[in-house]
Amino acid sequence: MKTETIQIVDLGRGAQLSTSRITVLDLIPYFQRGCTYAEITRWIPSLADEEIAAVERYYLEHKEECDDKDRAARRYREEQISLQQRSFPEFHGTSEEHLARLKGLLENRRREKNGEGHPG
Repeated sequence: MKTETIQIVDLGRGAQLSTSRITVLDLIPYFQRGCTYAEITRWIPSLADEEIAAVERYYLEHKEECDDKDRAARRYREEQISLQQRSFPEFHGTSEEHLARLKGLLENRRREKNGEGHPG
């Protein structure tokens, strides 16, 4: 059990525990799924029940705002995954073909970085 006073603070990354770098957004999915404290500590063993309780109280007191932030974070994450998938589409072929493709992409990036292939 931690003896430090547990508070929810904002140090620039959003609401988080004063006792760790765990943010309220980190725990929202667990609360939304109705997880018990034991289930949460199974996945985040560094958390004490008192810390989870402090985050849960904050979440319940600011539920609408927290859920909005959670939705926005999920949308952003999905957009980033989509961008990655467009930039690096799944490759169907042999491992040799895949390696050749990656080497080609790397060579193109090196040329771009060195200014090769660009007019002027």
